[in-house]
Amino acid sequence: MTRHFCTYFDRRYLPNALSLVDSLRRHAGDFRLWALCMDDDAHATLRTLAIPEVTPISLEEFEHGDEALAEAKRNRSMIEYYFTCTPSLPLFVLRHAPEVDTITYLDADLFFFSDPAPLFEEIGSSAVAIIPHRFPAANTRFERYGIFNVGWLTFRRSDAAFACLTWWRERCLEWCFDREEPSRFADQKYLDDWPQRFESVHVVRHKGANVASWNLANYEMTRQDGKVFVDDEPLLFFHFHHLKRRRAWLFETDFAPHGARWNRVLKEDVFTPYFRLLDEQAAAVASVLDHSAADPLRPITPGDLGFSLRTAIADFAAGNLLLYVGGRVL
Repeated sequence: MTRHFCTYFDRRYLPNALSLVDSLRRHAGDFRLWALCMDDDAHATLRTLAIPEVTPISLEEFEHGDEALAEAKRNRSMIEYYFTCTPSLPLFVLRHAPEVDTITYLDADLFFFSDPAPLFEEIGSSAVAIIPHRFPAANTRFERYGIFNVGWLTFRRSDAAFACLTWWRERCLEWCFDREEPSRFADQKYLDDWPQRFESVHVVRHKGANVASWNLANYEMTRQDGKVFVDDEPLLFFHFHHLKRRRAWLFETDFAPHGARWNRVLKEDVFTPYFRLLDEQAAAVASVLDHSAADPLRPITPGDLGFSLRTAIADFAAGNLLLYVGGRVL
């Protein structure tokens, strides 16, 4: 059985998206990724690479005839428009590909470490599946951005799923901005009441699904028989949220605000393999586009992280800056 996934990205996120594809190829069995390309460079690159499991969707094709989406695009920033498109993408796939029974939306900065089969087994016949942020008790203040995370969302072809997706799309068309309001934040906070608002919504329990900086403080990350475990369950996929490359050898994270702490397993078995693959995919993209698909690795300026020797030392100590040297995280 083919599992169907969808995601979106622009040229800057191509290495991340291709790394996601590679991790799916290693762990997800027979799959198809429907990839919405938010600019021409991203679409041209995927067409050139011709990855068998990936179906590129051009922005022109996606937007064609969608007047409501065109209207929304006029009054929000680029990233806000990307958020606005999130519910429209799984709807687009379900409407244009009748062979797709279940579509799972993935953020492009996810990376799989083992087979997601246990997650699909848990979801079962539910029409919709969502994953909580699972903020530690000390960090519940972050729930103002949403109880659930948009990183993984599964929709089974059904009246219940279409009702959910249609409602979500209408809300995002009305309001989808990168700012916090009492009951709204981007495309995400709309998910808060889905288990009560819609039928057949499953809230995922598997600890290894959507592990990220914001919930790491809940768990013990260990290596067992060559695999990474989250407490007593295998790591299915990690969400590399807020990972920004400041130099070829320097990354910014958001560990400190969430109380996350580094250990050897995280550095050696989670971040190092991801960084290595990002480098490989960035080189592949550059060979197609003849220039870097990532933001320029410009010198750090005082405006970056309020950069100074004092703040740099503090950020390293807190875990917000990460050294990547010689193909490994230090």
